[in-house]
Amino acid sequence: MPGFSFLPHGWIILDKPLGLGSTQAVAAVKRNLREAGLGKVKVGHGGTLDPLATGVLPIALGEATKLAGRMLDASKVYAFTVAFGAETDTLDLEGKVIAQSDVRPTRAEVEAVLPRFTGPIEQVPPIYSALKVGGERAYDLARAGEVVELAARAVTIFEILPHWGRWRAEGVSEGALPSLQTPTVSPSGLPPPPEGEPLDAITLHAHVSKGTYIRSLARDIALALGTRGHVTMLRRLAAGPFTENQAISLDKLNEVGKGAALENVLLPLEAGLVDIPALDLSSEQASMVRQGRVLSGLPQHDGLFWARYGTVPLALMELSGGDARVVRGFNLSDVAE
Repeated sequence: MPGFSFLPHGWIILDKPLGLGSTQAVAAVKRNLREAGLGKVKVGHGGTLDPLATGVLPIALGEATKLAGRMLDASKVYAFTVAFGAETDTLDLEGKVIAQSDVRPTRAEVEAVLPRFTGPIEQVPPIYSALKVGGERAYDLARAGEVVELAARAVTIFEILPHWGRWRAEGVSEGALPSLQTPTVSPSGLPPPPEGEPLDAITLHAHVSKGTYIRSLARDIALALGTRGHVTMLRRLAAGPFTENQAISLDKLNEVGKGAALENVLLPLEAGLVDIPALDLSSEQASMVRQGRVLSGLPQHDGLFWARYGTVPLALMELSGGDARVVRGFNLSDVAE
């Protein structure tokens, strides 16, 4: 392939379509790289998306897979629709109805209850989840008809808005995540519903911490409104520093396997590091970092940095008291000796 005489390192941000699992998405990337003649490339994803969910799925290639753990720990932004009146065992469209209610909340009631779901909260994960209970996946136990009890866990909802607020993914400035905005019209251009009108469903946008289950959030919001609910639409709008305006379609990915240039869809490894500051190194310091040695006497504040020589990422480094230690090194071919 033109432009790649060596194995690629970086990110493909896939706009995962409905019905495709995260593992299948990784397999699709591997297949296209293989068809493009790139041989065996290490590939991993930065956060599972259920088949019924769409949106931002960061897929790491080569040395960027060393950052997949950071991506799993990153906050996410979702848009999701809660249908009121019925709760299913899976808390989404796949399950069977286990509880019903005739209550339909109003706009004013929704707006009044959302502050209760902002900030640190406790939530019980869905029984149809990949969490392990006694060494078994919760969803396997649930499908086998066993009673599954999961403990509540602490998560953080940084911000949550109804659809007549608007999500604006205009890219991410260094050291910052996207924020939720609140204009007077919805994304569709429609005004908010009348305050007293009963709602059969509502679409919400939420910026959440790692470990947050949107299906549980939807269930709990419905319960707080005196009704039942389940998720009918779920789309990830951002994952860590990556937003949907960086995502490519499955069709665009498949073009790579047919000869399109990989560099047209590949983001550099450092695109996954824009939320932490860079540490520029001299040639001598770069050599020390490659050897795993500690850099001393640095003036920067304590914290996590990514070290680079020129434009080439060398390592994730933790700086404390002027000393910087390698957390994770990157073995890129053109790093200074």
